[in-house]
Amino acid sequence: MNDTTHRPADRQAALRARLGGIGLGADYNPDQWPEATRTEDLALMARAGVTVVNLAIFAGARVEPARDAYDFTYFDRVMDDLAAHGITADLATMTAAPPPWLVTEHPEVLPVTADGVVLSPGGRRHFCPSSPVFRDRAARLVEAVATHYRDHPALGLWHVGNEYGCHVAECFCDTSAADFRRWLGERYNSVDALNDAWSTDFWSQRYASFDQILPPRTAPTYPNPSQQLDFKRFGNDALRTCFETETAILRRITPDVPVTTNFLAGLKSVDIYDWAPTMDVLSLDSYPDPNRDQAHIGAAMSYDTIRCAGGGEPWLLTEQAPSAVNWRSRNAAKSPGRTRLWSWQAVAQGADVIMYFQWRPSRGGAEKFHSRMVPHAGPDTRVFRDVADLGRELARVPELVGTRIHNRVALLSDWHSRWALELDSHPSDAVRHSDRALDHYAPLFDLGVGVDVVHPSADLSDYRLVIVPSLYLLSTEHADRLSRFVAGGGSLVVSFFSGIVDECDRVHLGGYPGPLREVLGISVEEFRPADAGVVFPLQGVSGSGDAPPTGTGDLRREDVTLKGARAEVEFAGAEWAGRPAATVHTHGAGIARYIATRPDTAAMRGLIARACADAGVEPVLPVLPRGVQASIRTGDGYDVLVLLDHADHADHADEVELPTPRRDLLADGQPTTRRVTLAPQAVAVLGSHPTEPAPTTTPESA
Repeated sequence: MNDTTHRPADRQAALRARLGGIGLGADYNPDQWPEATRTEDLALMARAGVTVVNLAIFAGARVEPARDAYDFTYFDRVMDDLAAHGITADLATMTAAPPPWLVTEHPEVLPVTADGVVLSPGGRRHFCPSSPVFRDRAARLVEAVATHYRDHPALGLWHVGNEYGCHVAECFCDTSAADFRRWLGERYNSVDALNDAWSTDFWSQRYASFDQILPPRTAPTYPNPSQQLDFKRFGNDALRTCFETETAILRRITPDVPVTTNFLAGLKSVDIYDWAPTMDVLSLDSYPDPNRDQAHIGAAMSYDTIRCAGGGEPWLLTEQAPSAVNWRSRNAAKSPGRTRLWSWQAVAQGADVIMYFQWRPSRGGAEKFHSRMVPHAGPDTRVFRDVADLGRELARVPELVGTRIHNRVALLSDWHSRWALELDSHPSDAVRHSDRALDHYAPLFDLGVGVDVVHPSADLSDYRLVIVPSLYLLSTEHADRLSRFVAGGGSLVVSFFSGIVDECDRVHLGGYPGPLREVLGISVEEFRPADAGVVFPLQGVSGSGDAPPTGTGDLRREDVTLKGARAEVEFAGAEWAGRPAATVHTHGAGIARYIATRPDTAAMRGLIARACADAGVEPVLPVLPRGVQASIRTGDGYDVLVLLDHADHADHADEVELPTPRRDLLADGQPTTRRVTLAPQAVAVLGSHPTEPAPTTTPESA
């Protein structure tokens, strides 16, 4: 990629100026409907306030129906219509699903599973990421698309591929094996270095040359964990190479058009932190389950992750469901008001564009029952009215565009640690990265404290509190940074099974948690995983401050020896009575805590609240009713407070007292208020400086 032309700030500003406010839109697949339908579509888009669409994501077979036989006639008409109606196209490179002619002529592009099964076409993303044939044909298509539409007035953004790593994250074919060996050669330089990193003297795996190495295909028992970890890294890099190959072409032909691809919230296979520097603006697809309790908290953690991966810049919510999805075993519809609430939640956490999958559903195909802005029943429906109402609300708050969020708490997340943590042959398969991260994120969310979800290499100097949830893989470099953070006056919370192995999945010797022992003032000799449903009583230690947390723990106990730390919470009960369950240690000018079990919700909330108090971390607002989320987006000399009521009660409203008067930006006349009444699923958007006019976003100011 030519970094000399990579100007993300300029391209972000151009996109903000083009949209003129918070964008609203959807995936638009007009090719699935008769052309006459597009006239109604454009009229309805105007009614709903649609300003941007994801276009032609799976249109490769229409645009290139045969090798090098490009036909842009249909999408020329679509793009012209969008431009005539002032709608921006996030135009796809159309490479997310190889067309039938390509897999017929070159079946070797099809991916292969670890069991040796060739995956057939008929779905989507049916390609080996390492296939030179696929990469070549994708590059040719992107060259043709970019050249053809480079000057089209509807073009505002390039959408490369689609949800990389979903469905096919890894390929185990011979082509991938050769590419994996090349990748290993670049990573280790010598086979001796690889043998050391992979601990290959175990089980007679020592290699004499790179040519002997295969992907971790299905084996009689556990494949080498270091090999598995490196194959996860390789798979991520192979997909990113596909993305960068297309991006380089786009930047050469259209240097001023921003480039993005849509990550899928919660997806394990693609490292967002690794990909982020290659993109102009980050995009996320988010599908929280309406039937799952506190699904909005998991979504919130994903939103904080994507925002922080992009350096705090605003991001795009490129897909969400207006109501139900089609791919769960039970596909729940969103209750009235939930679509609006969850859309505003993304805005509150930094999104500048809100989009849905999709605009209008097809009559056939696998996603015909996925909800959409215009349902099968037409526009005279609750779903369409809800999203049209949302469009009118978003248009009222142009001052939100480009604003940022500033938090004092960081939660560390690392895809490499996740890959290693969730491999086989561990003490317990119940320790999962996302679940353990949520165990620590949720109490902060409940306490009304804003959180940045950042990589361990992030600059920690502006944070007062850093949370480390089961960060199994931790380099000595990153551990040293945490130690210096605490010594300099920061507060640290580390949970069990952190700092166990290095970058090669080799155990840090001398006792767990390896390079964190000194800063935490403890040592762990043994892990005691618990069976499902088993709980342990916990009791606070007297002298550990007011109301020490009590309750129960589950999932795991660790045998902690105090090496300078003191117990804040102990295990109770006959066998483990008096053993440390949570510890606190003064290190330099700061404080470091360790949690050796999974406390229940109330006990965990108490421990996190203590850590916040020690760190001087305040909630966004001094007092928030339970279930109400508050977020502040800050601009140049002003800020906007967004309140969202996630409470599931229906019998009363919540009252929020504001420290200073604010303008109600969603109310006619923008009246000033210091007290906000929130019904369940209600939203309030409140601007600062009530005596001044609201800022506006124009091409000049953006």
